Amino acid sequence: MNKIEAVIFDWAGTTVDFGCFAPVNVFIEIFKEVGIEVTMEEARLPMGMLKWDHIKTMLQMERISNLWKEKFDREFTDKDVDKLYAKFEPMLLKSLSEYTTPIPGVLETVKELREMGLKIGSTTGYTDIMMDIVTKGAEEKGYKPDFFITPDSTNSLGRPYPYMIYRNMEALELIHHWTIIKVGDTNSDIMEGLNAGVWTVGVIVGSSNMGLSEEGYNNLSEDEKAKKEIEVAENFKEIGADFTIKTMEELPALVERINKMLSEGKMPNGK
Repeated sequence: MNKIEAVIFDWAGTTVDFGCFAPVNVFIEIFKEVGIEVTMEEARLPMGMLKWDHIKTMLQMERISNLWKEKFDREFTDKDVDKLYAKFEPMLLKSLSEYTTPIPGVLETVKELREMGLKIGSTTGYTDIMMDIVTKGAEEKGYKPDFFITPDSTNSLGRPYPYMIYRNMEALELIHHWTIIKVGDTNSDIMEGLNAGVWTVGVIVGSSNMGLSEEGYNNLSEDEKAKKEIEVAENFKEIGADFTIKTMEELPALVERINKMLSEGKMPNGK
């Protein structure tokens, strides 16, 4: 088949939790508890990765690494990552149910995609126990993909590894990578898609890369919105995304555009 058969979505910041605030606040808090102040930007940069990997990536950042050495007079170790993660998980689980509301436009878009005959898959940086909460809350509010998987089912090899996408392909009975679109709101989402060889789409409004709450975004002037949207779009393009969309409502039209490209022999990632 030479047309799009499935869309694989990310969760937080893409389909639920406008701005992806559930994990960000917890990352900041666990570092604060050990006496290290991290910025919102530092907490967001590795977003989309398995959360243990996310914490380790933060510790590898030059500024945070230097603060750690100043405070503890040594380099961090994986045991330190384990201790921080041990604080992170229960703290996140306590608040996660408050961050399962579908982002505006998602329910309508998923309905339209299904009417077009597409299957709906998903990947995440959350673990199984976290997704027990997220999937239940999202389903109660009307969102349920055909399949979801966490890095727990891929030997903890989350993004940027492509294995969660491969497991979606298996579950949804998909053969060709070029008939799949991966939609996400972080750099690691795009890298996951690139490594799997599928079409990659960065969604801008509501994304972790934009980093604004729904209220914060709505309070911007039109000029400020446009400036932020351009910044996020350029970042996605630098990572290698095939396309960006402002909001999810633009996705069905993009599917048709990609179908036309496929009919002309074009492939993902400019191939």
